[in-house]
Amino acid sequence: MTTAGPSASVLTIGSAARNATARHPGGHVVVVSDERPYRSTIGMLGCDALSRAAWLQSIGIGRGDVVALQLPNWYEGLVIQAATFLVGATVLPIVPIYGPREVEFILRDSGATVVVLAAQVKGRLVASALIEAGAVKSVGTVVVVGDDIPSGAIGWGDTAADWREGEDPAEPDDIALLVYTSGTTSDPKGVKHTHRSLIADTLSPVVADGAGPDSSHLSVFPSGHVAAANGLLRILIHATPTVLMDVWNPVQAAELIDEYAVTSTAGAPIHLSGLLDAQERGEVALATLRGYLVGGASVPAALVERADAAGIAAFRAYGLSEHPTIAGGSPDDPIGKRTHTDGRIQPGNEVRIVDDLGRDVAPGIDGEILSRGTELFAGYLRSELTAEAFTDDGWFRTGDVGNVDRDGYLTVTDRKKDIIVRGGENISSREVEDVVSTHPKVGEVAAVGAPDPMYGERVAVFVVLREGAERLTIDEVGDHFRLAGVARQKTPEVIRTVSTLPRTAAGKVQKAPLRQQLRAGTNQSIHLTD
Repeated sequence: MTTAGPSASVLTIGSAARNATARHPGGHVVVVSDERPYRSTIGMLGCDALSRAAWLQSIGIGRGDVVALQLPNWYEGLVIQAATFLVGATVLPIVPIYGPREVEFILRDSGATVVVLAAQVKGRLVASALIEAGAVKSVGTVVVVGDDIPSGAIGWGDTAADWREGEDPAEPDDIALLVYTSGTTSDPKGVKHTHRSLIADTLSPVVADGAGPDSSHLSVFPSGHVAAANGLLRILIHATPTVLMDVWNPVQAAELIDEYAVTSTAGAPIHLSGLLDAQERGEVALATLRGYLVGGASVPAALVERADAAGIAAFRAYGLSEHPTIAGGSPDDPIGKRTHTDGRIQPGNEVRIVDDLGRDVAPGIDGEILSRGTELFAGYLRSELTAEAFTDDGWFRTGDVGNVDRDGYLTVTDRKKDIIVRGGENISSREVEDVVSTHPKVGEVAAVGAPDPMYGERVAVFVVLREGAERLTIDEVGDHFRLAGVARQKTPEVIRTVSTLPRTAAGKVQKAPLRQQLRAGTNQSIHLTD
């Protein structure tokens, strides 16, 4: 397949993007949105990015600065990210669902100097609400996309300037991307990626085999994730014609695949299942879709088999924000490997499977997954977290459990990290517990993931009520999370009231029995509807 990817000598995203957008300007860049639909080309995206890059330089933004954005998958988001790469600054995409509490922490923790916000999303005021809540007070320049620009902010239309050619200001090992990921800590952790690590990721076979000017890609992951950044780099580095959706709609997505002859896309199980539903109803053909990368949550073997029966070679991949594509499958892999493994270790990466004493285990035996390679992140923003994440000899502790078979295929079987993965979104159990525990009716709480066929997991909490409290309802918890300014997706959707929580002899809550209860289905769970 023809690609427009960088050669080994092109080691910054800005220089690679200048090359790709100039060589293959005609490919489509289409944003499908009820609010801000946009149709452009790869060449026009390159020109618009240069204009915004000139504006960033005019206000003193360059190497070492952080430019944040909290936008849906809108064209303006693509432009400001590309512009930031061009001036050698660091891109910080913030997950669109995050509320004032999360946004304030991320902006303050990162030291962002510019933030780009939406005026409104789905009729909900965003920029003004964040400003009024004090969430952007640490940032010097606030840019707003849309109408109703709040006092003190700059409208998107006022951020254009004339670009002047000059030297590439970035170096390969400069920090190009900063993403915040939920983990075992209450607050999200800033993950630093360099130009070198991001380019290495986009050159991995899992990405590169479905990229290039002769391909067509559908991007559905929201901004704020490495997967979404990967979608942008398909455009900037490989010149891949791309369609982006700002709201997931399976029927519309299926129609877009047919309309734009999409050859590759990726998503969580809920996304693939929705496409197959539309195809089975006879609404679409999906004839051009060669393969589907499915991940971000537990992937049922039956779903991969269902896709295969429909003529779509679904395959799994495994990675983290810290190490985006450790392993990945291929449409050409045997069905048995695509249903039961997460693919082969990608070139440039290494994996060790070790026991609790750090000793390597035999093929097919479970152990903790350690990784290293060219895609590996440059560390966390907080150096003390980086030290904890690595072994003494430089291997990254993924916190996941799995095995590698004799054919070199990796299978992830469990997680050591105490996180919940809902539709591809990492949710910190600790953060959920911190919020629930402040409710006046709650004495103790433990948050775990409840199995869900569509989302992989939903947030479930086991609660010990305070003395005198008779009942805690879903509505009460939902109101509590809204008042706390926490994202809707983190709100518990399953509540279990218990008299005690299972604990170890040392007093630590044991979550494995709680997960087992949910898997067994012997509960009186109350589910929220989406």
